[in-house]
Amino acid sequence: MLYYLFDYLNKEFDFPGAGMFQYISFRAAMAIILSLTITTIFGKRLINMLRNLQVAETVRNLGLEGEKQKQGTPTMGGLIILGAILLPTLLFARLSNVYIILILLSTIWLGLVGFLDDYIKVFKKNKEGLAGRFKVMGQVGLGIIVATTLYFNQHVKIREFYKPEEVTTEFIKEHHLVSTMVDGEMMLAKDSRSTTTTIPFFKSSYFDYANLLKFIGNSYKDYNFIVYLLVVIFIITAVSNGANITDGIDGLAAGASAIIGVTLGILAYVSGNVVFSKYLNIMYIPHLGEMVIFAGAFVGACVGFLWYNSYPAQVFMGDTGSLALGGIIASFSLMIRKELLIPILCGIFLIENLSVILQVYYFKYQKKKHGIEYAREHRLFRMSPLHHHYQKGGYHEAKIVTRFWIIGILLAVVTILTLKIR
Repeated sequence: MLYYLFDYLNKEFDFPGAGMFQYISFRAAMAIILSLTITTIFGKRLINMLRNLQVAETVRNLGLEGEKQKQGTPTMGGLIILGAILLPTLLFARLSNVYIILILLSTIWLGLVGFLDDYIKVFKKNKEGLAGRFKVMGQVGLGIIVATTLYFNQHVKIREFYKPEEVTTEFIKEHHLVSTMVDGEMMLAKDSRSTTTTIPFFKSSYFDYANLLKFIGNSYKDYNFIVYLLVVIFIITAVSNGANITDGIDGLAAGASAIIGVTLGILAYVSGNVVFSKYLNIMYIPHLGEMVIFAGAFVGACVGFLWYNSYPAQVFMGDTGSLALGGIIASFSLMIRKELLIPILCGIFLIENLSVILQVYYFKYQKKKHGIEYAREHRLFRMSPLHHHYQKGGYHEAKIVTRFWIIGILLAVVTILTLKIR
C-alpha cells in the first residue's frame, strides 16, 4: 500500500525521498524492521492475551527433561508470526504482483488450517486436534491453488535470452524474439509459460516436468499439468509436515525457518534481477524481485519470534505457525523454481520427517520379526523426531537447537553455492 502512495507522491509532486520506495532493497529492509518491531513489541501483548484466555499448551508426558516447566506455556503464538509477515508485505510490496498474491494466500491458507487445529486442541480440549485427513485436505487444496496459478496464469513466465549470432532469422520469427539490452549487451529474448525448474549441480540446469511423460508418445505435453500438480502437492505437503514435526523444542522451527528464509530471499533476488541471472547463468523470472520484500518480512518475523520462543520459551507457535511456515517455504521455492533444492536447503525438516518414518517402519519390522517386546527395546532411535532422540541422550535442548541451526546454516551455504557449482 505504501509503495503505491509514495509512487504517486514521487510522480505527481516529486516528493523528497519518495523515490526510495522504487528500490526493492529499501522496501525489503523496511519490511524486516517492521516485522521485527511487531514481533518484539506487540508480541508481548499477544502473549499476555493468550495467557489471560488460558490458551495453554498441554504437554504430553514423554519422559523428557524440562517437560513439567513447559506445562501451561501459551500456544498459538503463530499468530504473532502471521501478523508480522502479512502487515509489512501489505505495506511495502506491490500487491498487484501475482507472486505476492499467491504467497499471501499460501500464508493465510495454511495459517487457518493450523489455527483450526490449535483451536480444537485448546478450546475443545481434544488433544488430537484437527483430524489428519482434514490437514491433508488443506495441504492438497493449497497445492491445487499454487499449481493452477503457476501453470495457467499469464503473468507467470520465464524469460529466455539468446545472442543474435546464435539464432537464425527463421528461429527469431518463429519464436517472436525481441531485442533487449542486458548489462550493456544486445540480446534477443522471449517470455514463455512453462513448468521448467532448476536442477542443482548440473550445467544444463533446467528440467521440464513434461519430460517425465515422454514415454507415452507425442501427446505427452497434454498431461503436463497433471504431473506438475502432483509434484506441487507432494512438495507442499512434505515441507509443511516437516516444519510441523520440527517444532518440538524451543526455537528450533523458528530459527531453522529464518535461515531458510534468508536463502530463499537471496535466490529470489538473483533470479528476479536480469543482470545477476545473466552473470550466474540462471533462469530469469520477470517480476520475481517483489518476493524479496516478503522474504524480508518472513525472516524478520521468525527472528523476532525467537525473542519469546528461544529457551526457555514464553510462547509456542503451535500448528498456526509451523504449518504456515512450511507452506510458505514450499510455495516460495516453487515460485522461484528452486524446489529441487529443498532436500538440501530444508535438510533439517527432511531429516526430522525421515526419522519419524524410519522409526515407525523399523518398529513394525522388528515387531513382525521378533515380537512387540523386542521391538520396544530395540527402536532405531531413542525417540522420534530426531531432536527428541538427542534429548533422550542427555543433551540439553538449547544445545540441540544451536547445533541444528549450525547445520542449517551449512546447508544454506551449500544451497547458494549450487548457483556456481554445476
